[in-house]
Amino acid sequence: MIERIVRFALQQRLLVLVICAALFFVGLFATKRLSVDAFPDVTNIQVQIATEAPGKSPEEVERFVTIPIELGMTGLPGLVEMRSLNRNGISVVTLVFTDKTNIYFARQLVMERLIEVASRMPDDITPVMAPPTTGLGEVYQYTLEHPSDRDRLLTEDELQERRTIQDWVVRPMLRSIPGVAEINTMGGFAKEYQVLVNPERLRHYGITLQDVYLALARNNANSGGGQLPTYSERYLIRGVGLVAKPEDIGKIILKEVKGTPVYVRNVAEVMIGNEIRQGAIIKNGVTEGVAGIIQMNRGANAREVVNRIKAKVADINERKLLPEGLQIVPFYDRTDLVNAAMFNVAKVLVEGIILVIVLLFLFLGDVRSSIIVVATLILTPLLTFFIMNRYGISANLMSLGGLAIAIGIMVDGSVVVVENTFAKLGARLKMGESRNRIILEAATEVGKPVLFGVGIIILVFMPLLALEGMEGKMFAPMAITIAIALTISLILSFVLSPVLCSYILKGGSEDDTKLVARLRKPYDFMLDWSLKNPRLVVKRALLGLGASFVLFIFLGKSFIPVMQEGSITPVIVRSANIALDESIKLEFEALKRIMTIPGVEMAVSRLGRGESPADPGQPFESDPIVTLKPLGDRDLSQEEIANQIREKLKTLPGVELVISQPIAARVDEMVSGVRSQVAIKIFGDDIQTLIKIGTQISQILSRMKGSTDLRIEQASGQNYLNINIDRTAIARYGINVADVNDVIETAIGGKQASTVYEGERRFPMVLRYPAPYRDKIDAIENIVLLSPNGAQVLMKDLAKIELLDGPPQISRESGKRRLVIGVNVQGRDLGGFVDEAQNKIAQEVKLPEGYTLVWGGQFENMERAMARLMIIIPLTIAAIFFLLFMLFQSIRLAGLIILVLPFASIGGIFGLFITGEYLSVPAAVGFINLWGIAVLNGVVLISFIKQLRDDGMPLHEALIDGCAHRFRPVMMTASVAMLALIPMLFSGGPGSEVTRPLAIVVISGLITSTGLTLLVLPVLYGWFEEKKVEA
Repeated sequence: MIERIVRFALQQRLLVLVICAALFFVGLFATKRLSVDAFPDVTNIQVQIATEAPGKSPEEVERFVTIPIELGMTGLPGLVEMRSLNRNGISVVTLVFTDKTNIYFARQLVMERLIEVASRMPDDITPVMAPPTTGLGEVYQYTLEHPSDRDRLLTEDELQERRTIQDWVVRPMLRSIPGVAEINTMGGFAKEYQVLVNPERLRHYGITLQDVYLALARNNANSGGGQLPTYSERYLIRGVGLVAKPEDIGKIILKEVKGTPVYVRNVAEVMIGNEIRQGAIIKNGVTEGVAGIIQMNRGANAREVVNRIKAKVADINERKLLPEGLQIVPFYDRTDLVNAAMFNVAKVLVEGIILVIVLLFLFLGDVRSSIIVVATLILTPLLTFFIMNRYGISANLMSLGGLAIAIGIMVDGSVVVVENTFAKLGARLKMGESRNRIILEAATEVGKPVLFGVGIIILVFMPLLALEGMEGKMFAPMAITIAIALTISLILSFVLSPVLCSYILKGGSEDDTKLVARLRKPYDFMLDWSLKNPRLVVKRALLGLGASFVLFIFLGKSFIPVMQEGSITPVIVRSANIALDESIKLEFEALKRIMTIPGVEMAVSRLGRGESPADPGQPFESDPIVTLKPLGDRDLSQEEIANQIREKLKTLPGVELVISQPIAARVDEMVSGVRSQVAIKIFGDDIQTLIKIGTQISQILSRMKGSTDLRIEQASGQNYLNINIDRTAIARYGINVADVNDVIETAIGGKQASTVYEGERRFPMVLRYPAPYRDKIDAIENIVLLSPNGAQVLMKDLAKIELLDGPPQISRESGKRRLVIGVNVQGRDLGGFVDEAQNKIAQEVKLPEGYTLVWGGQFENMERAMARLMIIIPLTIAAIFFLLFMLFQSIRLAGLIILVLPFASIGGIFGLFITGEYLSVPAAVGFINLWGIAVLNGVVLISFIKQLRDDGMPLHEALIDGCAHRFRPVMMTASVAMLALIPMLFSGGPGSEVTRPLAIVVISGLITSTGLTLLVLPVLYGWFEEKKVEA
């Protein structure tokens, strides 16, 4: 088959060149259109159902909202996990589906079930689905600012005006941008029309709160009266009764007393005020602000979406489309990270290509040969981009990282073909043979080993496609890119390389270049010594293998190294019952302290909840985004700045701190519902029992070495003022529970009676008591209710009012309540920390009946990934063995090359140990890559020695001659693969933390594996060779 391909290419030389030239330009065009993001989106397929239930406690939200939704969603096709968060006035249920489920199909299924569930919901409570975004969805965040703001404190009126502009001007403009799923507004004061009813005036006129509520609702509407025909025209009849300003509300009539009307203004103060605040935005610790958080659609191209947003924002700012000279100023822009990560990977790619080209010239010593190989090296990445574009694979840290790894391997096929052709042309052209025939024979001769060698490398990366969950989505693009690039390079080495050889290669003797000659001298001596002392060589190799196994046991284990995003999110959690105003003061102080750290450029904090129903934030939690100066402009590393933040904030009263990063925190939360590397989930029914077990476990963890950012989910500490209605007392006065509840909801909480329209804008009209009549327990006790017979009764005579402690939130998973203890690990490996923690908790914590404990977080991902690799890697080795058997038709020789795998691992293990890196998923990928190259080199060497033996050459001569002939290709393959990864080893930009362990394993592993291939395999060959049976 290979012969036919090469023959066709040589017969159609011009056509091949024209097609390759066309593909070069197609590849260049595809590069510009490539979808780009910082790294693969690892968020699972999930649908969130958010329900606002104003005024309801977490326990009521759980009982009346969450449980009916959970029961309605059980049994959905493809549903693998269901978890929920119940907080004051909000429920967020997260449904996780299998990765094969289409997100819009899942949303359709959920919508159908929601229609059924809606009938079981309390009145005025409607569940909605959150927008179809992901953990990487928050791509752009901005504040509204005026050029004159600088560091001054904004007034309440300014914050209200900016919030209104954000809601009704900015948000609609930006939401129309393709790819934008949602814009969550935070901070400022939301405008509302307030009717503050004086209860004493109500009693004076004998009017109830309900009377005022109904009057407001019935006196704010327009009507239509059809048409009025007049001669040849018609008039459309409209009744206009909408409220336009506060004065109109004041003029609404409530009743008539002896011919005198009683208006709303007689019993209430009508004013423009603010809604009860749920959250705030604090900038740099100097002022509050109004912010917008833009989320993009799942599967959208991050760079394209952000570029569209930036273009729109620039247009709005330049044309001064916002009132009062306001400007949109970003404080988080994903493209900063995307561009930094892409620049880093592109730099690694280009440097790798340059190093490979230099090395090829040094090894081949012939400019023409080098040009032919470089043609493959340039065309392969471009065609890979074209195919990636075609199949929707985004260019990100992992897919381009795969290309950087493949650079060192993709030239192998071409190098072997060109080198063999070069030698054959030099020897046979002078004898008058046809150039094309020589090239055909030369390419066909090495075709089978090249096909099998590169095929095996493609095969060793296939286990990455079998990984599941977060790590599967992370490393699958790498495996796919490598497989695409190597397949293209293999085709080009049999099509383009022979054609270019026929045009420009002259051929020459197989004389060594200066570099090869210098390397060969010591090698010849070592090979000679090895063949004379076979037992000693094998003994030393086994000793090295034994030492590496011992080191392997001591290697720490982790999941995926943390990628430095260039921004830090120090999540600050206070005590659960803190008031929002007090929380804001604390946040101001925290941000002021953070801003004093050198290297910090800006700090914007999101405190509490935003406008989006799917935002479950609370006043006791904040998510500051601390933007760091670029690497070149600061002396401290991101890790050092994070430690300084810990140091600065540890003296703040009653604060828990968890340091994360914007994307990492959101991805962790969306994927597993937890923001920590290690999460211990305790499942049970009683909250107090869960808290007791959680406290025991957190005490154990806090004493352990390496534990940092320890956080126990808040399940108590929220004060509740319970108004327990006395049924006997209300029966005595003929008052219903609904009457008392109405007063509680309206007078204390505030109830929307109607809506006021200002052009396109709309604002709620809310009825409640003035602050002095509701802001203290005494005032609430003395609220007066009217009985049906006109008697006036105090609230304290109808209900028992008491202050109790309760949960600020209730978390559920798989239909059961849960409590999570989260901890990050610093200064030691994740695997070792968890092993120690599991042993200590098993010894010291006794779980009551019906309570279970599950380990989660990143550790769960690591365990799953390692367990998966333990199954897949042996299967891959078996598949490689089968391919080797097909190539050599010999079980012994296939077994000999498989022996390369453990010996190749020696250097990789030593490399990890010396550099202090842990055995992580990227390191495991490095070992997979290393094995592929080691097997390729083994195939190149052993296939040539076998060929010489088949031609009748004695064993010793065959070994010496085979090693001499194959020394250059083996050294070149190994050196090229190593040099291509050197830039990856020393790069320091975003994402380098993820790829560095991989580069360490491959580079250090190739040093030992190449030595072992060239010295140990020849020694073992004689023992493994099939003995010929005389007929």
